[in-house]
Amino acid sequence: MEGAVAVVLAAGEGKRMRSDIPKVLHRVAGRALVEHVLAALEGAGLQEIVVVVGHGGEAVRSYLGSRYKYAWQERQLGTGHALAQARELAGGASTLLVLCGDTPLLRPSTLVELLKKHREEKAAASILVASLEDPTGYGRVVRGPSGRVERIVEEKDAGPQEKAIKEVNSGTYCFDASLVWPALEEIKPLNAQGEYYLTDVIELFCLRGEKVLAVECPDPEEILGVNDRVDLARAARVLRRRINEELMRKGVTIVDPATTFVDAGVEVGRDTILLPFTFLEGKTTIGSRCTVGPQTTVRDSSIGEETCVSYSVVLGSAVGARCQIGPFAYLRPGTVLADRVKVGDFVEIKASRVGEDSKVPHLTYLGDAEVGKNVNIGAGTITCNYDGHRKWTTVIGDGAFIGSNTNLVAPVEVGEKALVGAGSTITKNVPAGALALARAEQVNIPEKGRARLEKKERSGEE
Repeated sequence: MEGAVAVVLAAGEGKRMRSDIPKVLHRVAGRALVEHVLAALEGAGLQEIVVVVGHGGEAVRSYLGSRYKYAWQERQLGTGHALAQARELAGGASTLLVLCGDTPLLRPSTLVELLKKHREEKAAASILVASLEDPTGYGRVVRGPSGRVERIVEEKDAGPQEKAIKEVNSGTYCFDASLVWPALEEIKPLNAQGEYYLTDVIELFCLRGEKVLAVECPDPEEILGVNDRVDLARAARVLRRRINEELMRKGVTIVDPATTFVDAGVEVGRDTILLPFTFLEGKTTIGSRCTVGPQTTVRDSSIGEETCVSYSVVLGSAVGARCQIGPFAYLRPGTVLADRVKVGDFVEIKASRVGEDSKVPHLTYLGDAEVGKNVNIGAGTITCNYDGHRKWTTVIGDGAFIGSNTNLVAPVEVGEKALVGAGSTITKNVPAGALALARAEQVNIPEKGRARLEKKERSGEE
């Protein structure tokens, strides 16, 4: 939006969180609180954003990166003082949109409407307000006999009559920049907290006859701020509900939305079914016509279409189309499965590639392996990829068959269409088409001979 700069106030300590982590970096639905605010601003078309940081400021700046400008509030002296710190970075703006960094539920459409009305009315200040059944904790919007806003009274400074007011200040404002900067120099910390309140600018404008606009928030839950862990959980519930409802409207079946947890930004294809206690986290994409769950976590991974993942954990992996994963599979970061791969129960795969139509049915560990097409890996197989100092690679060619209870001691290669007999420990390369056996010859001792051997062992005889 031309001429508009957003300022996000993110310098507070957040004492009620009882945490060593800056409040705005606490996560809900896969993003830090302040990330949700920034996403709403960007969704509303704001190109220039200044983040005011203070307590834990280096951590906040490191987390968000160089995409934004940062102003420092060295001492937390209130919201008015915080905005004043952004003057140099936002000084060229004609309109300021000011938000708190702990309000993750604001929608882009709400911010667009607030800016639109502010500019249409040529207001000195516009406040996003809402009417709440329980306004405890919020500043009250005091109106005069004509219905015009006169001032905002913070909870700690409010008397009984003012506390009875249901209309509250959301902490989100639009300001005429040419008016707000000089006004900030005039406010005084004459309040219960000894702070420079941004709300005092509103009263100053009203006393001078400047136009102050109150814009009703269409959905009161949008203004929820997070001050403690209870608020954090409440915000998470709202965001999860929104995400799930959006997915369902796009053609995803969610059997029980109350027990399905999908992070913001996760993509799910149409006609996919999400079963209870499914967690889709981080940068995850799920294809069409998949079934995911129950009790499954997929994080920072891609799942191809028509794949089924059940009772499993998939982390940092790429799974192809029409695969069968689980139950009780564990795909660790770096795993890449081609199309039509089967990974069965109690299989763990790490930093490995498995080719098309290959099967790893059960009780197997593959680490740092390259597995070709149409390979069958028997139960109890492991790649011995670590020698105590470094990791080594196992290569299994197309069409190979690995018998049950096999140890593949890397670095080692099994050629195309080779067969490894069950119970083998393979330490040397197996040529293509060969049969590899690496186990002691079975010896059957008759019953009488067995008794003599047992007697010798008991007596210590040679």
